[in-house]
Amino acid sequence: MSKITVLSQPFKIKEKVILNNRIVKSALSEVLADSDGSPLISHINLYKHWVNGGAALLITGNIMVDRKFLGEPHNVILDEQSNLEYFKKWTSVIKGTKCHLWAQLNHPGKQSPSFITWEPVAPSAIALKGELRAGFNKPRALKDEEIIKIIQKFAISAQLAKQVGFTGVQIHAAHGYLINQFLSPLHNQRTDRWGGTLENRMRFLVQVYHSIREEVGQDFPIAIKLNTADFQRGGFTEDEFLIVVEKLAKIGVDLIEISGGTYESQTMIGINHKPSDINREAYFLEYAEKIRNLVDTPLMVTGGFRSVTCMSDAIEENKTDLIGLGRPFAIDPNIPKKILANPEHKIEVRNLTTGIKKIDQLTLINITWYEHQLWRMAHNQPTEPNLSPWMSICKTMKNVGIYNFRKRRN
Repeated sequence: MSKITVLSQPFKIKEKVILNNRIVKSALSEVLADSDGSPLISHINLYKHWVNGGAALLITGNIMVDRKFLGEPHNVILDEQSNLEYFKKWTSVIKGTKCHLWAQLNHPGKQSPSFITWEPVAPSAIALKGELRAGFNKPRALKDEEIIKIIQKFAISAQLAKQVGFTGVQIHAAHGYLINQFLSPLHNQRTDRWGGTLENRMRFLVQVYHSIREEVGQDFPIAIKLNTADFQRGGFTEDEFLIVVEKLAKIGVDLIEISGGTYESQTMIGINHKPSDINREAYFLEYAEKIRNLVDTPLMVTGGFRSVTCMSDAIEENKTDLIGLGRPFAIDPNIPKKILANPEHKIEVRNLTTGIKKIDQLTLINITWYEHQLWRMAHNQPTEPNLSPWMSICKTMKNVGIYNFRKRRN
């Protein structure tokens, strides 16, 4: 079987949910919403590019379940106050196509910048550490009744996502956001039913899943994006990851996307990996291999894939079912078509740096640079693969300043 044929094979998630091929656009935060958290024509433009690019499944960027807590300026918000007509226009981009569109649901917890949230919330009142500490206020520990309300918010957002035309949802339990904070003993030092043992620390995630399932039914796909580890001393570990995966499989999760890292340890974008991990591509593939012997749940690995050979080998060797690509889609929306047409195709992704490590970390340059590329596509402009990191930082600072000014006026 040719390398291309492997990647072009359909894949069944559920009886009535079949993906056209094995290539998925993993979540990229668009930061394009209006001041009310509604998707705009820019979302429609951007996703039309991706639908036409040939991916089987598009997973949205962060859609926030609580409008009081955003991870970034201009995040989309889907709740009972949302104007659902805007969302229906967004999901209309997949009508008449074989492409699926899933909503990624998220709550940032303590990872909400200080210029957005003065008092963020988290499992415990523990501040972020490292270079980013200055940009995030120390969180307040959630009360039990608040935790229950957040679980309900996830369920409401999922029900609304189904109503407006998304064909599935993904629960974001990775990258240091709220669910990941509950899982991590470094960030969750509670002594009640939500903290302490791993069983207690995973309770929040499990309850979010069950609440969503109750709202959307058995036929609607629910995926979870999960950290293999936090890559921080005292944080969520690989052994705990394997136990959580077994639990997720048991309760009926339809797809597990494997990722890793947090804002404090940005492993999900190639930072802090060993050279051997980067050279062989697919940063988290070894973890997928380990859980294959534990569960039958469909798997998706995201992070580091750069060649058709590596992608097809990962599927042929039964290490993963789906190939998740993120940043490559921010440069070229037609990546799937190119991969499925040319077995020699290679993806080029720049290692972005200003030359000053501290500035790179403070500005999250390997995230924000790509957001600027998304903005260009959303406005039907060509991407700028040669955009200077310094110019990208200037754009980010300008946007943050405008957002902060508007927020203070409101």
